[in-house]
Amino acid sequence: MIDFILKGGFLMYPILLCSVAGLAIIINKVIQYRGIFRSIERPLNEVLKTRPLILMPIIKGLEVGCDEQELSVVGTRQVRETERGLSWLGLIATITPLLGLTGTVIGMIKAFMVIATSTSVNPSMLAGGIWEALITTAAGLLVAIPISVGHHYLEKQADDIAFLLKEITISLYMRCRDGV
Repeated sequence: MIDFILKGGFLMYPILLCSVAGLAIIINKVIQYRGIFRSIERPLNEVLKTRPLILMPIIKGLEVGCDEQELSVVGTRQVRETERGLSWLGLIATITPLLGLTGTVIGMIKAFMVIATSTSVNPSMLAGGIWEALITTAAGLLVAIPISVGHHYLEKQADDIAFLLKEITISLYMRCRDGV
């Protein structure tokens, strides 16, 4: 593995960094979203007894008498807080294939430089540049594909959380309005 990283050239380091950062974000978000689902995917009375952290701004807004629009802003803020970090996954999924493609171009430039400076060319002289080109391309794609899948999965989870928050907020608002 280390041999592949070394033979891939300097662009393997940012690709490796992107893979570590992407994996860390995915693990963090999966743990965070699991905790949120556990705390709010229950009957409303049970949710209100535990007062989950994600609902506290909405509950406090209801306690001070916020109207529907103010609660909407509070809820939107909570959803944005939940989605924080997902844009980094999107960026990593986009940039790693580009880093791999850049490695491909650099590797091919090296291969053509060998051809340009030699009077006779044999395949082994070109192998180093082509090798670097293929490794960086493969590494960029191998990082981007699972990060992209994770990004889409987590976006779907965040949408589900946003829907649940909206549902709970509407129920709580109706209870407050009706004096229940």
